[in-house]
Amino acid sequence: MKTRDQLLPAIAIILFATLCFSGMDTTGKFMTAQLPAIMVVWGRTFFQTFFAATYLTAVAGPRFFVTHRPLAQFIRGLTLLAASLLMYYALSHVPLADATAAMFFGPVLVALFSAVFLKEKIGIHRIAAILAGFVGVLFIVRPGMAGASPWILLALTAAVLNAAYLLLTRFLSDPVERRAAQFHTTSFGALVLSVVIIFFWQAPTLMNFAMLALMGLLGTIGHFSLVRAFEYAPASLLSPFLYAQVFFSMLSSSLLLGDRLTPATVIGALLLVGSGVYIWWRERKRGVPHTRPPAAH
Repeated sequence: MKTRDQLLPAIAIILFATLCFSGMDTTGKFMTAQLPAIMVVWGRTFFQTFFAATYLTAVAGPRFFVTHRPLAQFIRGLTLLAASLLMYYALSHVPLADATAAMFFGPVLVALFSAVFLKEKIGIHRIAAILAGFVGVLFIVRPGMAGASPWILLALTAAVLNAAYLLLTRFLSDPVERRAAQFHTTSFGALVLSVVIIFFWQAPTLMNFAMLALMGLLGTIGHFSLVRAFEYAPASLLSPFLYAQVFFSMLSSSLLLGDRLTPATVIGALLLVGSGVYIWWRERKRGVPHTRPPAAH
């Protein structure tokens, strides 16, 4: 049984993880102004795979590479790769806060997709939360309004792919596959992009390489921090704290990148976070196993 003494460190670690993810996306947003978005995603996946493999080899040996469901791992990796590509192409045109908030429509979509594809029953409460999340998206996208950017639709498409990634993560839930997933989360993407990137290559500076490596390092630290946090406390207790990434990204977008936060973005983000937290609360109250909602990392 988890004690309060264990819960507080878990919350601190998971907040640190969201800070790492926000820092990774902030760096990525900065890098899309200097390199093609596909090169930014390649750098992130390549270096994260390298750092993850180095760590896993040190603590577990080559066993981390083994998977009994390679096709599922491959499809899961590709959905995350596609989501990352769309997210970073969106970041090259829209503020970080808008894109991050739109990506967090993913947990709401998981509730909807679970009903459609996994035949899970959803009641009036979760339907209301899904609708609230959709209204939040409308505030962020602002269809038909001046200043609305069609590029935000890429982030929303990435949220759909991220929801598929979460469902595949739920499918790969046994201990062997979970361990393999820590490596294969980005390994397939790194392999595919290392071939495709030849056609988009733009010679990076030494500083560009350092920033890409920083993205990979922040992604690795954030991912393994999540794993460590869930060793202290269950996902059902910690999941709401992952939404701190939305607010860290808002701060980064405003203070570091000079983006202007609009009231519509803030309201939309609050609706999305509220709907996601409410779905978590209903699932925990009903005793439904919860899949934590990582953003597309």
